[in-house]
Amino acid sequence: MMYGYGEDALTLWALKHHLSALLKKYKDQTDPDECLVFYRPSFGRAGGKNSSEFGEFDAIVASQEKIYLVESKWDNAGKAKNYKQIIKPVQTQRHEILSWYITHWNKKYSDKWQKFTEETSKDFKKTFKNKPLASTNSLLAENLEFILNKLHNKCKKFEGEASIRNVLLFFYTSKSKSNFKTPNHFGLLRLNHIQKYKTDNFINLN
Repeated sequence: MMYGYGEDALTLWALKHHLSALLKKYKDQTDPDECLVFYRPSFGRAGGKNSSEFGEFDAIVASQEKIYLVESKWDNAGKAKNYKQIIKPVQTQRHEILSWYITHWNKKYSDKWQKFTEETSKDFKKTFKNKPLASTNSLLAENLEFILNKLHNKCKKFEGEASIRNVLLFFYTSKSKSNFKTPNHFGLLRLNHIQKYKTDNFINLN
């Protein structure tokens, strides 16, 4: 038996057992077992405008049809009813930055990050107020290149921004009375985490 706690455990639980709900929401015909999943991929700390780092996603999922960029929140004993801004600006920008990388990436850049930066850095800085691209030979660039190649290889029907979905997974109980709005470009998927044990805080991950 394996137990987990909090948003991270709930995210893993959803990815293992409820990926079909995400695909169904977007009418994605891909078999859940055929999806590519990155669990809590990090692109450094959130960073400021002078940093190329832009934070950590709760998950990234690629199907044959779409790429899903995922944030997770849970009701946590009523805390969610106090959410005024459930998706913070730094999280919104994180999605915008990775979406930019995904839509500007091309297989011709594989193993040629320097060429990628030379051809796209001006556009990136203009879009994100002089925030720099990941520098050549940096750990961030290596991780981005690996993930970008994997996403494009999996998503055979990729058609630019139209193929990217920003998703908020919201985990709730039957007692949850949260009422909040997500940004217009975020889809909301609610999942009832009814699997509870003793203190109501631990999730069965099996």
